[in-house]
Amino acid sequence: MPTIEENKHQWSVYDWPEAGEEWSKSWGDVRFLWYATIFPRISPAIPAEHILEIAPGYGRCTQYLLNQCSKMTIVDLTEKCIDQCRKRFADHHNISYHVNDGKSLAFLQDNSIDFVFSWDSLVHANEEVFRSYMGFLSRKLKPGAFGFFHHSNMASYRDPATGVVAKQSKHWRDLTMSAALFRSISNENGIEVITQEIFEWETGLFSDVFSFFRRPGGAPPGETRIVENPEFMKEVANLRFLSDLYQAKR
Repeated sequence: MPTIEENKHQWSVYDWPEAGEEWSKSWGDVRFLWYATIFPRISPAIPAEHILEIAPGYGRCTQYLLNQCSKMTIVDLTEKCIDQCRKRFADHHNISYHVNDGKSLAFLQDNSIDFVFSWDSLVHANEEVFRSYMGFLSRKLKPGAFGFFHHSNMASYRDPATGVVAKQSKHWRDLTMSAALFRSISNENGIEVITQEIFEWETGLFSDVFSFFRRPGGAPPGETRIVENPEFMKEVANLRFLSDLYQAKR
């Protein structure tokens, strides 16, 4: 189970050989990741005036989110990542940058965020982190504002008798988080979970979750739509096929 300090150390010493693009290769490249996998899932929430991205790494999704807002805030517990994003997006003057402790959003004004997003980072975050972040977001999101988090579901494999997660966690997925726990934490903080897509990520296990949520405001809350998607990696493989097939020589 990676702690906040272990996450900070890991991503501070990591070499980032391809500036984070190494994690887009399953799709072919980051364009297919964004336009075919991420964008369809968050399209109901964007464009948005003020977007908050948590744990952007070196900015592989940030580069696309910038086109969907007039103001952007990014926060990471790793100073190395924030420094790199400052350099990468130096020509953009609508971004504010913050290094935090891995769980605080106290620097944000209340009712100031229209959309919060995190991809392929909070899968390493534990229950403590989510309890803190969702507590802050219950105040920092505007009423009716949306969020999208990619997080671990490994705690769903915990043996209730022993408390042990017997399954192996490939890709350093946190063992304390699950789709059900995310819903519980969200409900405790007055956050409505709209959709949860539970899927496999090269493990044969339903190890990951996309949670799409909002701070209520306007439309009355409904029941959470929960689906298991065993075809996710086939979707990714098909995108890699298309990426390779239509690769233009320059």
